[in-house]
Amino acid sequence: MTAVAGVVHEGRVWIGGDSGGVSNWDLTNRRDPKVFTNGPFVMGFTSSFRMGQLLQYALTAPQHPDDLDTFAYLCTLFIDAVRACLKTGGYAKTDNAVESGGNFLVGYRGRLFEVDSDFHVGESTDGYLAVGSGTAILHGALFATPELPPRDRLLRSLAAAEHHNIGVRGPFVIAVEPGPGGAG
Repeated sequence: MTAVAGVVHEGRVWIGGDSGGVSNWDLTNRRDPKVFTNGPFVMGFTSSFRMGQLLQYALTAPQHPDDLDTFAYLCTLFIDAVRACLKTGGYAKTDNAVESGGNFLVGYRGRLFEVDSDFHVGESTDGYLAVGSGTAILHGALFATPELPPRDRLLRSLAAAEHHNIGVRGPFVIAVEPGPGGAG
C-alpha cells in the first residue's frame, strides 16, 4: 500500500510519497523514504522496499548518448540497467519465461515517466502521474489543483490519499529532480 505522485513544473520533476509500510493488516511508518534522487534521476516507488533500495543504492544508469531521444534512452539503456540491477539484487522474478520487477516513477530531464512491473515505460500528457494504492485519489487531487505550487500540490494530494486510503500514512517526503531539467 503506497501513495507516490509526481508532477512536472517549470522543467523539473517533483515526486512525493508517503511513509507507510503495509504487510497484511500491519502498518509501520518507515524511516527509509519511498522517494529519492539517484544521479540525474528523481524516483518514487511502490511494490517493494527492496526494489526501492536497489534503485536508490545499487542502480548505476549508463551514460545518455547525445544522439538518443530521452524516451528511447529510458526504454532501452536505462531499463536494461534497471533489469540487471534488480536481477543482481535478487528482486526480479521470472515466471513462464517472463521477467517482472515492480512499479515506480522516474523524473529525468524535466519529464515524468512510470515504469511498470513488465518494464514498459509510460509518459502521461497530463504532467502528473501516481502509483500505489492511492493512485485514483492522487490523480483526482492533482487534476483539481493545477494552480498550486508543486510542493503544495503534492502534499495536498498525499493528504487526500491518507484521508481516504487505509494503507497511506505520513509523514510525506518530497524529492526534486536535480539540476535545471532539460530538453530531451
